[in-house]
Amino acid sequence: MSDLDELVIREARLEDLPDLIAIFAADRLGGHGDTTDPEAYDDYRDAFEAIDASASNTLYVAELGDVIVGTFQTTYTRSLTGRGGAVLTVEAVQTHPDFRGRGIGARMVQTAIDEAKIEGCRLVQLMSNAARTDAHRFYERLGFRQSHHGFKMKLSDH
Repeated sequence: MSDLDELVIREARLEDLPDLIAIFAADRLGGHGDTTDPEAYDDYRDAFEAIDASASNTLYVAELGDVIVGTFQTTYTRSLTGRGGAVLTVEAVQTHPDFRGRGIGARMVQTAIDEAKIEGCRLVQLMSNAARTDAHRFYERLGFRQSHHGFKMKLSDH
């Protein structure tokens, strides 16, 4: 039996928040400024509650036993392009550093793809930091293709 046989992917709960914050804070490459500083907890809780209240967003955790080993978020968008078809955006895919290389990330992304198919989406999309060359190879192995250039405008430090 492998780790993946025991992996559970479920919607995140508020009590998962400290584990999720720790996973994001361990990511030095992303440059998001995430921190386990208790003074920042209210910001994370407010974001969690907004995501949880949204009909278009779902935050997930990947769990092995009682350990949160990964997370990702999905967002549905509908626009007039593509004949009005829905798009599922996968965001903030992170695997705990101690559990990388075990297929957990692939399972999380496949869960998002399966969700998009069930919901009749025409497209699944994601963005990846330009510095994450390993992640780019990972997403290409899963069948994603680079098709656009992304642009961002930073409006605050957090």
